[in-house]
Amino acid sequence: MSQILLLPLIAGAIAQIIKFFIGSNEQKISFKNIMAYSGMPSGHSAIVISLATIIALKEGWQSPLLAVSVILAIIVIRDALGIRRYLGEHGRVLNVLVKDLGNDQVLDEKYPRLLERVGHTPMQVFVGALIGFFVSLAGFLLLN
Repeated sequence: MSQILLLPLIAGAIAQIIKFFIGSNEQKISFKNIMAYSGMPSGHSAIVISLATIIALKEGWQSPLLAVSVILAIIVIRDALGIRRYLGEHGRVLNVLVKDLGNDQVLDEKYPRLLERVGHTPMQVFVGALIGFFVSLAGFLLLN
């Protein structure tokens, strides 16, 4: 039971920490950035793929828990690739529009700067999934 809980959290933490060492993420070490939504690799993918992997290894391929975790992984990854990425594009466009309206304190108060990096690219999701898979596989092999 503890492996099923701990290994996905470890995979997510590893993915989030790796983000600080990849220059293209342009992230400085801070608590805010540890919880960042986007960047290489995807912490979301690492967590849900790690969860599905450790459930498959511990409970078997016929487990109802595996089915639930795979459905959860599909929803989370689809959300990261689709809706959240699309929201980031909207944030970028709206930030440009508000900036083009000029410097006005009312605009700044009424229209705060929106997040532009919210979703993930397919490569970020793939690398996060690899991290999740290998963390659970290594944890299973070492602890069993």
